[in-house]
Amino acid sequence: MPSADQTQQCGARILQPDPALAIQKYRQHAASYDASARRTMALRRRVVGLLGLAPGETVLDVACGTGLSLPLLREAVGPRGRVIGVEVSPEMIALARERAARAGWDNVTLIESTMEAADLGAPFHAALFNYTHDVLQSPRALERIFSFAGPRARVALAGIKHPPPWLFPLRLYRLLKARPYLTTFEGLEEPWRLLCAYVPDLRVQPVLAGTNYLARGTVHPWAQP
Repeated sequence: MPSADQTQQCGARILQPDPALAIQKYRQHAASYDASARRTMALRRRVVGLLGLAPGETVLDVACGTGLSLPLLREAVGPRGRVIGVEVSPEMIALARERAARAGWDNVTLIESTMEAADLGAPFHAALFNYTHDVLQSPRALERIFSFAGPRARVALAGIKHPPPWLFPLRLYRLLKARPYLTTFEGLEEPWRLLCAYVPDLRVQPVLAGTNYLARGTVHPWAQP
């Protein structure tokens, strides 16, 4: 039988994400994370725009990290809206809390938890998955997230993926760059594949020579857990 961090699918061993390892990895990267994320800030702005947020809505920031998306999300939902961020790394969420406290945001709720166990406390209108590969590879995390989805909630994603096979050197580069931040390389061909059970109309656009992607769609009620 597979161990607790493995499952069997079509006879192949599928490695599952490891939250404890993620905490360990991000303990090393938290202090320098904002600087390293500058190169993808343009994609972050684009993916937040794909959510089509309106004033007064509640938006979930999945694996919110140091909170770089918080000002973008809060601006979109306004002071009457609500932003909920969930992050497993104590060091990363501490920086997010400092960011929110400095800005005086009283409608931002930050939760230190795995996504598999997070209690959001309220339904959300939209969910942001910005570079959240490990979460997307966890069926239990997705089930938990979408148990809080409101009717026809919107989702938007940005993240890494394998480029086409003929760009083999870029595939090696992708693995090298991703290694410090991921606990599983499973699903890099189509990182969104498990999400399609909840968002069957998901539309995916490869970007940056196919090494990254943007996606958006709507949660269908019949697809919710």
